[in-house]
Amino acid sequence: MDGRRQSGNIDDRRGLGRGGKLGIGGGIVGVIIVAAITLFSGGGIGDVLSNIMGSGALQPQYSSADYTPTAEDERLAVFASQVLAGTEDVWTREFKRQGWGEYECPKMVLFSGAVNSGCGQATSQTGPFYCSADQTVYIDLDFFKDMQSSIGASGDFAYAYVIAHEVGHHVQYLLGTLDKAHNAMAASSETESNRISVRLELQADFYAGVWAALDNEMFQSIEEGDVENAINAASKIGDDYLQRKAYGREMPDSFNHGRSEQRVRWLRKGLETGNPNYGDTFSPDYSAL
Repeated sequence: MDGRRQSGNIDDRRGLGRGGKLGIGGGIVGVIIVAAITLFSGGGIGDVLSNIMGSGALQPQYSSADYTPTAEDERLAVFASQVLAGTEDVWTREFKRQGWGEYECPKMVLFSGAVNSGCGQATSQTGPFYCSADQTVYIDLDFFKDMQSSIGASGDFAYAYVIAHEVGHHVQYLLGTLDKAHNAMAASSETESNRISVRLELQADFYAGVWAALDNEMFQSIEEGDVENAINAASKIGDDYLQRKAYGREMPDSFNHGRSEQRVRWLRKGLETGNPNYGDTFSPDYSAL
């Protein structure tokens, strides 16, 4: 991403978190696992906060220490801005090419500790998320560091995948898919609602892959090892992997983001096709995803 333009849609709120930070009682691994199972990109903030607090992973601890970004923090902030700019370039062109109308770029809020969003208040332990109420992606850049230390997923392309996945939810919102799916979820049983959520998440993975393929087409951005890093990240955030790590067993009826193999498959499909029209995760039988 060296030399790439930065997005003008960044709202940097780092150091502006209110009410102190939430301390980690059960360790950051537990926090990331609980958050990722419940939310990782697109779930309900209220649900993830409830589950984290209920798990005992967090205990309130207030800190008055000022936020002081490190050199790595600043590098990641620039990187996140460049990735967002890349999604703007790709999806603006793609929406025109597909005849989908004008692409409305989302905003990105960088925060530390806690943040108020259009979908409610969240903490850094919530993980990255997209809020359709204000069409904004929220992320605490420390999440990238936690990915490496907690689940062994690292590398700039893996971090770009996380951002592109969240922007994938924005694409779903603009196309009407997100609202339609959420309405169906509200009218369904818990098990069926979770399955619809899986379909949404797998499509967002697919869109992340499409972005990567088209960004590479435009800017020759993919380097050796990048795809492997993204695939590794996708494999480490599957519901089955995270539940085994957190609870020692799988609970398929509660899956709401997809198995590792599914997330990898749909990310790969996006990377290999570079065509957003091949990402229908709603028509196939659930067992065929």
